[in-house]
Amino acid sequence: MPSLRERIRGCWPGEIHWDCPLVRYSTLRVGGSADALIEPAGREELAGLVRRLSENLIPWLVIGRGSNILASDRGVAGVVIVLGRRFSALDWAGTAEAPGCLVEAGCSLPRLLAWCAGHGISGLEFLAGIPGTVGGAIMMNAGAFGGEISQVLRLAELLDGAGRIEARRLSAEDFCYRGWREPHHKVVVAGLFAGRAGEPQEIVRRCQDYVRQRRAKQPRAVASAGSFFRNPPGEAAGRLIEQTGLKGLTVGGAQVSPAHANFLVNRGQATAYDFWRLMRLVQSRVEDRFGVRLEPEVRFVGRWDELEISR
Repeated sequence: MPSLRERIRGCWPGEIHWDCPLVRYSTLRVGGSADALIEPAGREELAGLVRRLSENLIPWLVIGRGSNILASDRGVAGVVIVLGRRFSALDWAGTAEAPGCLVEAGCSLPRLLAWCAGHGISGLEFLAGIPGTVGGAIMMNAGAFGGEISQVLRLAELLDGAGRIEARRLSAEDFCYRGWREPHHKVVVAGLFAGRAGEPQEIVRRCQDYVRQRRAKQPRAVASAGSFFRNPPGEAAGRLIEQTGLKGLTVGGAQVSPAHANFLVNRGQATAYDFWRLMRLVQSRVEDRFGVRLEPEVRFVGRWDELEISR
């Protein structure tokens, strides 16, 4: 019987990174190795790759910039597919009066905003300073400063496990707080955003202002995944954690940021398990104090024990 490497090689003729450390593909800078890592260019390559992997029963996982994942120290089985710079095409859509853009999932949010400013498309400035890519932002319904992806996204191109891509029109009802209602086996490959006409200089000014506001409140020069926990209804996770006296709490190399309590940061030598233990400790103490169960925003990927995550 062919080995896993031989089977993966039969699915992809291009470059493959074998036993690839995921530390380089996660903003938390933790995680073991993927059996294989592949970076396709464009929807056609991605669809063909996923179709062949599925036909050969090879597990696969799609990530973007890795700004919202916690990869297991034991790594990820099968193929990790990275939608990055080679998967970041931007195209104009709409009219002069109602401008928009069609964006591939691997495009970073800073690049999207710079492109919009250059083309006089306003309405997406609330994304300024949020790490990650378009695909992840859609799946998480990313938002700040009173804006959310659900307010500006009109259509998403989705990939299923058979490698089929469909375009689906979306409305606010398709989303929830920091998430969307699409089944988890679908992958975002592109999004169509609707904006409004604006002055490039004013768009840049608003983006810079939002970035300054975020930097004033958030930790800098440390590895993090952004906000680690979802805000409970009517509350702020950071406030609950801070009121519990947990700022600065450290487990191994992972720490509750002294700058913002809803940021768990890597002090330099953290493991994924350090973050898991710190997460559980924060959840336990906040629940004991306030009776509120904090749920993580980050996605656990790789060889985690399911009971370990859920208990």
